[in-house]
Amino acid sequence: MTKLSDDDLMEAVHDLMHLARAQLLRQMPDDGLGPMEGRALGFFVRHPGSTQTDLVQHAGRDKGQLARLIAVLKDKGLLVARPDEHDRRVIRLYPTEAAQRRHESVMRQRRQVAARAARGLDAPERQALLRALRHMQDNLRDAGL
Repeated sequence: MTKLSDDDLMEAVHDLMHLARAQLLRQMPDDGLGPMEGRALGFFVRHPGSTQTDLVQHAGRDKGQLARLIAVLKDKGLLVARPDEHDRRVIRLYPTEAAQRRHESVMRQRRQVAARAARGLDAPERQALLRALRHMQDNLRDAGL
């Protein structure tokens, strides 16, 4: 058996994610949202009432870029902004029903792609793969990356 290098492992992870994203993008509705807008919307669906600052910290992206992205989501009727009850200077963002429906549709498609990718893996293989991937994630976190 040929010894696999660290690069081989990372290339396989990269290829898997590229294939999964490509299949998801082909299945996505053409609603004019790009991948980053979809991820931001997903953040607010998972964390309703969060702020733009919360998204900046989560995404590690430029504040200006995310402000423009949030404006697009509000213009499309997917996010609504409300002042915080205790500090009116803080603006909290909430997904609309349309955003919830879109997110649920995306998650259904994501589960379908995941099931397709994992077809044929038995429970021990799935557990071993998940352990290995989490181990790799921990290694990178520990390195401060």
